[in-house]
Amino acid sequence: MWKDRKKLLSAPFPPDWQRLVRAGCSFYERLPEPDRRELEGRSHVFLAEKKFEGCDGLRITDEIRVCIAAQACLLLLHRRTDGYPGLRTILVYPSSYYVRTTRPVGAGVLEEGWQARAGESWQAGAVVLAWDEVRRGGLDPEPGNVVLHEFAHQLDCEDGGAADGIPVLGNGESFRLRQGRHAVWVGVMRSEYEQLRARVQNGETSFLRAYGATNPAEFFAVATESFFGQPLEMQRRHPALYEELKWFYRQDPAQWPPAMPSS
Repeated sequence: MWKDRKKLLSAPFPPDWQRLVRAGCSFYERLPEPDRRELEGRSHVFLAEKKFEGCDGLRITDEIRVCIAAQACLLLLHRRTDGYPGLRTILVYPSSYYVRTTRPVGAGVLEEGWQARAGESWQAGAVVLAWDEVRRGGLDPEPGNVVLHEFAHQLDCEDGGAADGIPVLGNGESFRLRQGRHAVWVGVMRSEYEQLRARVQNGETSFLRAYGATNPAEFFAVATESFFGQPLEMQRRHPALYEELKWFYRQDPAQWPPAMPSS
């Protein structure tokens, strides 16, 4: 498998795929040239190893596969990683889909209902995505990016446990350095999460999406969206959070050149 990966990482990226990434992922042109090449190689591996399934009649096309792969692999650049090792399948719906839910309403009673969703990340080897939201997030990441969100959850679960906002930290570093980084990460994330919760509970506006106040796992996923989608604003408003994500992702999107206006 590793020999196959090595070949794919260095193989030329098909021109048709590159055209799809350019058209569907606004961040691609802003990446430094070496990062673009790495993204293409990692996308090549992703597409070879992961299975895509269309739901509700959606036919899986190269556009769907390549645009999802490129956005998912943005989170892997410069990092020592096995490329979402627990993930086997990406299920893609044409648009928001509904799942049956239950919620407690008191006295031990549960109320059943239906909830619209744009994506889910399962520990059991699957990610679910709504294609219209994937396409929107690839072109305009500021309101949020469902691929980055759900694949941040996949990273969060790579330690074998449930998503908790603490992914595997400091791969390749000494035990002592990992312990130190872990303490800093937990401190910053906890502080930022509690600040967001307080703002949401008080009905105040916030830079980070209010959904991040749900729990620490959702906070990490929402923060990941903003780190790549609105890096300059995050760096200004939440400098400590930005620095932690910069260290974890080994990237500094605030230094990317501005996006070129579409013609």
